[in-house]
Amino acid sequence: MGVRNQRRAGSREETAESPAVALRNGQSKPGLKLTFASVFSGIGGFDLGFERAGFEITYQCESNPFCRSILTKHWPHVQKDEDIKKVPSGAAVAVADVWAGGFPCQDVSLARMGPRPGLRGQQSGLFREFCRLLEQSRPAVCVIENVPGLLSSHRGRDFAIVIRTLAQLGYGVGWRVLNSKNFGVPQSRQRVFIVGCYRERRGPAEILFEPECGAGDAQTGRPHGKKPVSPFKESVGDFSKGPIVKALAHCLYACSARHTGTDWSRNYACYPDGRVRRLIPVECERIQGFPDGWSVLDNNHRDPDELDSLRYHALGNAVTVPVAEWLARRIRGRIEARRRG
Repeated sequence: MGVRNQRRAGSREETAESPAVALRNGQSKPGLKLTFASVFSGIGGFDLGFERAGFEITYQCESNPFCRSILTKHWPHVQKDEDIKKVPSGAAVAVADVWAGGFPCQDVSLARMGPRPGLRGQQSGLFREFCRLLEQSRPAVCVIENVPGLLSSHRGRDFAIVIRTLAQLGYGVGWRVLNSKNFGVPQSRQRVFIVGCYRERRGPAEILFEPECGAGDAQTGRPHGKKPVSPFKESVGDFSKGPIVKALAHCLYACSARHTGTDWSRNYACYPDGRVRRLIPVECERIQGFPDGWSVLDNNHRDPDELDSLRYHALGNAVTVPVAEWLARRIRGRIEARRRG
């Protein structure tokens, strides 16, 4: 199911000629050398996307032990911290041209049961720690990813705090809701992306919005023809043997009321004989744009069910890689244009 990707540099199939190896060995790379740092790094969705766009990964900060193990598997030599609260202001990541991170969404998400504490919550309130580091280091560009619920949290006041805080730090700010389904993966996953450009007013809009109109993915209705079928109702797969899955998956969540991992009452695979199963972790990797086996640990001795739960949770929290790569290429183009000018 989904888009298959080649394994990235840093995996067991990494070669001496790969871009990541060339960067780690200090070899020259065509074009401008740009660096990238992530906080709330997860399993590296942002990092992989930016690396594919030619950025060198210089720093990662992630509190979850399983996610840190995945980061270490793919970027063993990159400096890492566990607790953003304990990172000295500007000390570790000041060299990065771009910082990115999706601060925890639990306190602003519409999926939360009960009142949303928003930025007053212990998790989403970590946004302020990210800004503490930005204040000292002032990278050229910063990127924040979060759920669309951030826009409405406390009737929009929390989102206003985010924008105002970045502006007070000297960043021109823009934002856009992007859906993963428009970036080559079969998953409807809307996230708001906020881009800040230091002392540059026009940069965010030029990064986030294309000047030309795209063709779009919506099917065209006809006056007297059949109505377009929802992609959620279309199925693909082997209709004689299975598995059969939806052409477009619903958004993967890190947690749901029914299960740890994706809510498989909405995303599932079925067979002609009537069997139904949840998506397996590798299928979740594919609809998030990761290479197969990205979230598998080498020489792991955990119980298989426990490992699957950890993978479901990590993948549900991850940034979709092709979206991150699109942003990275837009940011790279903007930085290169500014430096040439």
